[in-house]
This record gives sequence, structure tokens and C-alpha cells, in this order.
Amino acid sequence: MTDLPVLTSPLLDLPGIRHAFFTRQGGVSHGIYASLNVGVGSKDDPNAVTENRRRAAAHLGGALVTAYQVHSATAHVADRPWPDAPPEGDAVVTATPGVVCGALAADCAPILLADAEARVVGAAHAGWKGALTGVAEDAIARMESLGARRGRIVAAVGPCIGPASYEVGLEYEARFTDKDPAYGRFFTSGAGPDKRQFDLPAFVLHRLRVAGIERCEWIGRDTCAEPELFFSNRRAFKLGEPDYGRLLSAIVLT
Repeated sequence: MTDLPVLTSPLLDLPGIRHAFFTRQGGVSHGIYASLNVGVGSKDDPNAVTENRRRAAAHLGGALVTAYQVHSATAHVADRPWPDAPPEGDAVVTATPGVVCGALAADCAPILLADAEARVVGAAHAGWKGALTGVAEDAIARMESLGARRGRIVAAVGPCIGPASYEVGLEYEARFTDKDPAYGRFFTSGAGPDKRQFDLPAFVLHRLRVAGIERCEWIGRDTCAEPELFFSNRRAFKLGEPDYGRLLSAIVLT
């Protein structure tokens, strides 16, 4: 296995399971992609991305499987690496040892999930749209189809944009409160009367708990605020950069 600097959650420190929230460190990419950019959809050198993904997979000791992420609420079951192009979706779950379920993000919230007793794990990519429309819930349902029980599932939300960094407009808040007025509690006043600060990790944790996942946490790292450790879409936009790298969060049965 390859040793890379990673973050972990004590909730996922479980027998027979390995997981990692990878940082941007330890790869071969250069410039704005330095250095562990795993985003196939980025404009980085494809050979560098391939090597970075290989290193991440080797760190966890398996074959990396990620979906073609489209900010959906769709989860897929994988019992082996995709034979062709990856399907569109935003979560991957498995009961097969050695299949590394991965989620890519650069401010969106990655979620790693595990039922150690059933030996089922999963990874989901939850941007605001996926979180609101139910990507976590679909991942949980897919895990249950493999024998997991939501009362046993634990989940950790990895590095994502934090509430202090996530300024949005009133129309953004309305998308949430139109669905459920109670969602207004995840928004606080912004710099002006037409601005709000959105707490994405708190919202994702709320959705997990409502879905029956009682043991869940955010590891508390803000991608936008820590440029030495994380890629960030919002930070890249503010700096006028033409693109940005993608971070990987992944989990595997050993």
C-alpha cells in the first residue's frame, strides 16, 4: 500500500474496513492541480490524473471505482470496476472486498458510509443539489439492498466548504425553504440583506439523521479556507483560475 497524507474519522475506524479523506498532497500534478488531483473531468494532464488515482487506490489496497458525477441523487452498486465508461450518478456502494468506493469533490460534501457487521460500504458526493434531492438516502437504500441496516450504518462527512465560506443569494435559500420551511435554520445572515451563509455539512448531517443514521459526523475541515490542503471550486473562481483539482474520499472492505 502507498502511504499518502490523509484524514480519517474515528467513526469509520472499523474492523475489516479502510477509509481515507485524501488531501491535495502526495501526487504528481503541477500548477493549479498540485498535486493529488484525481479529477478525470479536469483539464489536468490525463497521465498525471491516472497516476494520482493509482496512488490513492494503492493507499487503500484495492481498485478505485467512481461514478460520472452529475449532482444527482443516484447511487450505484459496484461488485467490480466498471467494464466500460462509468455510469452517471453520485454514489457508489459495494459488498465486495477490494472495490474502493470513491467520491470526488472540490467544495461539495463527500460522505463515507459503512455497516461493518453486514460488510457493506459506500461513498457519496453531495453538493447542495444532491443533498437536497436525496443522494445520501439513495446510497443508504442501495446499501440496504446488499444487506446493510440503516440502524447500524455509520457515516462521516469529509472536507467540504464550511458555513463561513459558503455565501449564497436569497434565491438559493428559497430552493430549500420551498421544499421545507424548516430548512431555513441552515442559513444565517450574510454580508448584505440579499446574502446568506449556508451550512452544507450541517444540512447533510441532518439528512443523514432523518434517514436513520444516528452516528454521523463532519470531520470539520473547510476546503475553501485551507488552500494548502484542499482544492476548492469557489476559491479557484475567486482567484480567477481557469480550473481546479478534485479531491478523493474513499472506503473499502479489506
